[in-house]
Amino acid sequence: MPAAHRSGLRVDSRVTIPESELTWRFSRSSGPGGQGVNTTDSRVELMWDAASSAVLSPLLRERLFDRLRGRLAAGVLTITASEHRAQKQNRDAARARLAKVVADALAPPSPPRRATKPSRGSKERRLTAKKQRTDVKRLRRRPLD
Repeated sequence: MPAAHRSGLRVDSRVTIPESELTWRFSRSSGPGGQGVNTTDSRVELMWDAASSAVLSPLLRERLFDRLRGRLAAGVLTITASEHRAQKQNRDAARARLAKVVADALAPPSPPRRATKPSRGSKERRLTAKKQRTDVKRLRRRPLD
């Protein structure tokens, strides 16, 4: 169901998923809601076929598949939203969640950690604090009479 007022789902400055690549499915939501829960299809499933998407470069596609390996089924990412009672709110929640998941997966890797050693001052402060703690606990003991 492409919306006329939306050109696509903007993930970040590099990637915007066109509405034509998004597939929607609606079903009845579980949980509280009274009689309305049995009659309205408020649960939303938003599916995006990342494997055949035209908006991803080979590098971004590889990064996405590597980071979302457990969430992809045959190259399709599925997001479910049923926390709201209204279908429109669930649609917006699913869109926002899909954008966040994809943006997090496409983010460049963080630089590797540089190994460091504790400074001499920090070692001395740690040992001094341990000695003070030992003295406090020693004073709590029973006297050795």
